[in-house]
Amino acid sequence: MNQKQLANVLIKILGLYFCVDGVVRVISGVFNLLAILASRSGFGSFYAWVSPFTGIILGGIGLLLILLSRMIADVLFKDE
Repeated sequence: MNQKQLANVLIKILGLYFCVDGVVRVISGVFNLLAILASRSGFGSFYAWVSPFTGIILGGIGLLLILLSRMIADVLFKDE
Protein backbone atom coordinates (compact mmCIF):
# COMPACT_ATOMS: atom_id res chain seq x y z
CA MET A 1 0.00 0.00 0.00
CA ASN A 2 1.54 3.31 -1.02
CA GLN A 3 1.20 6.64 0.79
CA LYS A 4 -1.62 7.95 -1.40
CA GLN A 5 -3.78 4.87 -0.73
CA LEU A 6 -3.07 5.06 2.99
CA ALA A 7 -3.99 8.76 3.03
CA ASN A 8 -7.23 7.92 1.20
CA VAL A 9 -8.14 5.33 3.84
CA LEU A 10 -7.23 7.61 6.74
CA ILE A 11 -9.28 10.49 5.30
CA LYS A 12 -12.26 8.14 4.97
CA ILE A 13 -11.82 7.04 8.60
CA LEU A 14 -11.75 10.69 9.67
CA GLY A 15 -14.94 11.27 7.67
CA LEU A 16 -16.62 8.31 9.37
CA TYR A 17 -15.64 9.72 12.75
CA PHE A 18 -17.18 13.09 11.87
CA CYS A 19 -20.38 11.38 10.65
CA VAL A 20 -20.76 9.33 13.82
CA ASP A 21 -20.00 12.36 16.00
CA GLY A 22 -22.55 14.40 14.07
CA VAL A 23 -25.26 11.78 14.47
CA VAL A 24 -24.59 11.54 18.21
CA ARG A 25 -24.75 15.33 18.57
CA VAL A 26 -28.02 15.55 16.62
CA ILE A 27 -29.66 12.81 18.69
CA SER A 28 -28.48 14.19 22.03
CA GLY A 29 -29.42 17.72 20.98
CA VAL A 30 -32.94 16.67 20.02
CA PHE A 31 -33.38 14.78 23.30
CA ASN A 32 -32.06 17.80 25.20
CA LEU A 33 -34.49 20.10 23.38
CA LEU A 34 -37.40 17.77 24.10
CA ALA A 35 -36.44 17.61 27.78
CA ILE A 36 -36.18 21.40 28.04
CA LEU A 37 -39.46 22.01 26.23
CA ALA A 38 -41.27 19.37 28.30
CA SER A 39 -39.99 20.61 31.66
CA ARG A 40 -40.84 24.29 31.29
CA SER A 41 -42.57 26.63 28.91
CA GLY A 42 -39.40 28.52 27.88
CA PHE A 43 -37.43 27.98 24.72
CA GLY A 44 -34.25 26.86 26.47
CA SER A 45 -30.75 28.14 26.07
CA PHE A 46 -28.96 29.10 22.89
CA TYR A 47 -26.73 25.98 23.16
CA ALA A 48 -29.75 23.70 23.23
CA TRP A 49 -30.90 25.02 19.86
CA VAL A 50 -27.45 25.16 18.24
CA SER A 51 -26.34 21.67 19.26
CA PRO A 52 -28.44 19.71 16.71
CA PHE A 53 -27.39 22.04 13.89
CA THR A 54 -23.74 21.61 14.84
CA GLY A 55 -24.23 17.87 14.48
CA ILE A 56 -25.74 18.32 11.03
CA ILE A 57 -22.76 20.43 9.97
CA LEU A 58 -20.28 17.86 11.32
CA GLY A 59 -22.14 15.07 9.53
CA GLY A 60 -21.98 17.05 6.29
CA ILE A 61 -18.25 17.62 6.67
CA GLY A 62 -17.77 13.91 7.33
CA LEU A 63 -19.79 12.98 4.27
CA LEU A 64 -17.74 15.36 2.13
CA LEU A 65 -14.51 13.88 3.50
CA ILE A 66 -15.69 10.39 2.61
CA LEU A 67 -16.83 11.35 -0.88
CA LEU A 68 -13.83 13.53 -1.74
CA SER A 69 -11.13 11.48 0.00
CA ARG A 70 -9.46 10.36 -3.22
CA MET A 71 -9.29 13.90 -4.56
CA ILE A 72 -7.92 15.21 -1.24
CA ALA A 73 -5.25 12.48 -1.20
CA ASP A 74 -4.35 13.35 -4.81
CA VAL A 75 -3.92 17.01 -3.87
CA LEU A 76 -1.80 16.14 -0.84
CA PHE A 77 0.47 13.77 -2.80
CA LYS A 78 0.47 15.36 -6.25
CA ASP A 79 4.30 15.41 -6.39
CA GLU A 80 4.58 11.64 -6.07
